[in-house]
Amino acid sequence: MKEKYNWNLQDIFENEEQFKKEKSEITDILKKIKEYQGTLCNTSDNLYNCYKLYEQALEKFEKVYAYGMLKYHLDMSNQEGIKIFKEVETLGTEFNVATSYITPEITYADENTIREYIKEYRFKGYARDINDILEKKKHILSKEEENILANFSETVSAPENTFDTLTNAEFKFGTLIDEDGKEVEMTDSTYTLYLKSKDQKVRKQAFNLMYNKYSEFINTITEMYISNVKAKSTIAKLRKYNSSLEKAVDNDDASLKVYESLIEAVNEDMKVNYEFIKLKKKMLKLDEMHMYDLYVNPCEQGKDEITFEDAKQEVLNALQILGKEYINKLEEAFDNRWIDVYAKPNKRGGAYSMGVYGVHPYVLTNFVNSKRDVSTIAHELGHSMHSYYSNREQNVLNANYTIMVAEVASTVNEILLSDYQIKNEKDNKKKAELLYELLEMIRATLFRQAMFAEFEKDVHDKIENNVMLSADDLNDMYYKLNQKYFGPDVNIDEQIKYEWARIPHFYSDFYVYKYCTGVSSAIAIASKILSKEPGFVEKYIEMLKQGCSKKSIDLLKMVDVDLESKDTYKSAIEFYNQKIKELKMLL
Repeated sequence: MKEKYNWNLQDIFENEEQFKKEKSEITDILKKIKEYQGTLCNTSDNLYNCYKLYEQALEKFEKVYAYGMLKYHLDMSNQEGIKIFKEVETLGTEFNVATSYITPEITYADENTIREYIKEYRFKGYARDINDILEKKKHILSKEEENILANFSETVSAPENTFDTLTNAEFKFGTLIDEDGKEVEMTDSTYTLYLKSKDQKVRKQAFNLMYNKYSEFINTITEMYISNVKAKSTIAKLRKYNSSLEKAVDNDDASLKVYESLIEAVNEDMKVNYEFIKLKKKMLKLDEMHMYDLYVNPCEQGKDEITFEDAKQEVLNALQILGKEYINKLEEAFDNRWIDVYAKPNKRGGAYSMGVYGVHPYVLTNFVNSKRDVSTIAHELGHSMHSYYSNREQNVLNANYTIMVAEVASTVNEILLSDYQIKNEKDNKKKAELLYELLEMIRATLFRQAMFAEFEKDVHDKIENNVMLSADDLNDMYYKLNQKYFGPDVNIDEQIKYEWARIPHFYSDFYVYKYCTGVSSAIAIASKILSKEPGFVEKYIEMLKQGCSKKSIDLLKMVDVDLESKDTYKSAIEFYNQKIKELKMLL
């Protein structure tokens, strides 16, 4: 395999000696940081000097950690790689311990004094971080109380850990007869593959096996989930939030209005989703459509292979609209070994982008010459370009963009690629396949995740209002939501009521709504880029440059996206509606 398709980790460190030297320097800086413990806020010099050291240590640590992780992911069986990664993980713990006093000391210091300090120009790069600490001050407890909560952290995580162990290690789903007539064992990871089978009998078997198993343990899982909700709600109240949702959106730099506007907008335009479901039923030629029929692609034309070089060109062509600088940097990514392209023995699966401050981003893919791999490349390079711009323009403390905007640039790239592919495809059947895949992405990311978000909110609201919930209550709530979201053209099979029990994201309370805000933001941005609104691409690039120097909802306002307004979500749904109409015209 050609070297050009493999990462060049020498861009981080020329050799192991440099890596070791940097590690040693971090340890030395951490010792200096510790010297300010107990006196951090006594003078502005102390606070500034400590933050300067913190910045230096963090810059170095990002490189060290990236080098260790990337090296490990290239061959996860390599003992040397495992050893190096364990070393950087240990260093990470040392880093956290050495700097753990900074937030508490700022929190418990006189607020007016700290605000006077950060008015000084030299604090410009640190003010956002310090302000965040001060803003959350009202939610910080006394040192003694914080210590008590810290000691209970493992207990609070117990329901999620138990759920993971039960469902990943203990569950055995049994066997089914596949399309070839062979008896095969179904696992959690193969479940989705069987749901996409062209054979309805296979889909039905997989569906029944999955939810028969969850039904057996539904009371146990109910107890775990409710315990998790109660624990998170109790912590929220202790931290002086009115609800666990208020705490979650505050941590996301969002607001209750964001969450409420999303749910309201989706509920008001639910019929658009019904229209896609109705079309799906017609395309599948089904007299009766079941929940296990939702994931099969009726437009799929068979495996369509593409070389990496052709995939590269397709991505570059599709993203030309983002300007010369953007494209030049993408070409650098392709040509200068930012991407580890192909699957290899013991290489980490999946795909990701990792920004490395002071160097450049790295992208991992497992390219198998599939057309779908093209979308993965565009997606991950969206993350990479976001990292490139934010790392270039911001200091290390302000460079790492938040989860609220993390999927925006990647999804913008996906939509731009999809638009390019559809416009340039001459075969109507293949064009229909591309349109269908775009529609399915929107359905799964916007409507499905909104349903999850609504369920989560309903459960938390009831528990926080002291309503006792049983497994039957949760099943019933979830079943009714499925009826509402999927509409009259689907037979809402009884067993779908157990689906809530297999969603791991529910243990990270109020996480899923960010998929909805991400895709809605991306649709709004991509639509304006495609319409060639004067100056908009420049505005978009400027937003990418900001990192986390501003609150997420304020960053998105830079590109005319208001997550507190229902119009943002309604515009995304209208885009979805237009694409449904385009697909109908092709059939």
